[in-house]
Amino acid sequence: MTHATAVNTTERRRFRRAAWQQRRTDYALLVVVLMLLGVGLLMVYSATYSLGYYNFGDSTFYLKRQALWALVGLTAMTLAWRIDYRVWQRYTIPFMAGTLLMLVVLLILGRSRFGATRWLLNGSVQPSELAKLTVILYIAHWASSKGERIRDVRVGLIPFAVLVGIVCGLILLQPDFSTSLLIGATAGIMFFIAGADLKQFLSGGAIAAATLYMVATRAGYRSARIQAFKDPFAYADSVGYQISQTLIALASGGIFGQGLGTSRGDVGTLPAGHTDVIFAILGQELGLVAGLFVLGLFLFFGYRGYRIAATAPDGFGALLACGITTWILLQAAVNVAVVTNTVPFTGIPLPFISFGGSALVTALTGVGLLLSVSRCEAVHEEEARE
Repeated sequence: MTHATAVNTTERRRFRRAAWQQRRTDYALLVVVLMLLGVGLLMVYSATYSLGYYNFGDSTFYLKRQALWALVGLTAMTLAWRIDYRVWQRYTIPFMAGTLLMLVVLLILGRSRFGATRWLLNGSVQPSELAKLTVILYIAHWASSKGERIRDVRVGLIPFAVLVGIVCGLILLQPDFSTSLLIGATAGIMFFIAGADLKQFLSGGAIAAATLYMVATRAGYRSARIQAFKDPFAYADSVGYQISQTLIALASGGIFGQGLGTSRGDVGTLPAGHTDVIFAILGQELGLVAGLFVLGLFLFFGYRGYRIAATAPDGFGALLACGITTWILLQAAVNVAVVTNTVPFTGIPLPFISFGGSALVTALTGVGLLLSVSRCEAVHEEEARE
């Protein structure tokens, strides 16, 4: 083979790999995320245009802020998508250390808002949101590197429990029960999928469940929320006010809704209407049909995400894709369960839809990592054939 022929062959291979790479990126996942993001921007504006005018003299105030965060998130998503996801294995320890440091600094220097200390930089950054993605990255790297040794209690369960316990403990001190529960559940599922011994998994899960139950019932306001969960309208003038108003808003939408801009989220009628309970606003304004459509989008997201995990080229990619998909689905499920009073009320945003910068940027960055896994999968298959 001449030198020119060899060069041409190499160039053709590069071209085929690039074409294969673009063809196999999971654009269906990207489309469904953009649809959810579009629904979110629409609902944020509809739920806050009166609130924005009332508080700031600008009916588009909240929409502009959310759109700005969406732009930041889409930029982060694109970068994560175009960079080989395996690069991030080198930085999981610094990322984890930085996240733990931020959580500690938050408890020392953070300002309390609404009875909790969850934000830095005057409410712009929420470290617990970053912790969701950081823990997934770290667990994916750590668990995929252990192989069969993860079944050893000293190699698997104990280090896992210590790390997740520290992260969840720091978040509980804010206090933020729902986020700590979400991180613990997501990490536990990743640990099990990585090959953990079933007995270890069940025993560890039982201890975690008992601990969380004690935490949930010892705090007075959490006990009050449990009482409101049992009969929200009996406590509609006190601890059950928010969930009772949420249920009224959700039920009043009927099949097709009352129309955009008619929600009970205007000027504080429904507390946190544009954040934690925006699904109720969506149900009131656009009805049951729109609610089921959004749930269908999340289910399709789950299908594509787990499909990416099942066909990932390595253990790190598989666990990373599984962790991100599980996180988004669990968070969406908890949010909808709260709004429908299926579980006691707790503040957790609906991914891609609720108002909030840190949550949106972190979720979109996670989507970028998912797209990167699907993209690299195709490159490996092409390389294997050559």
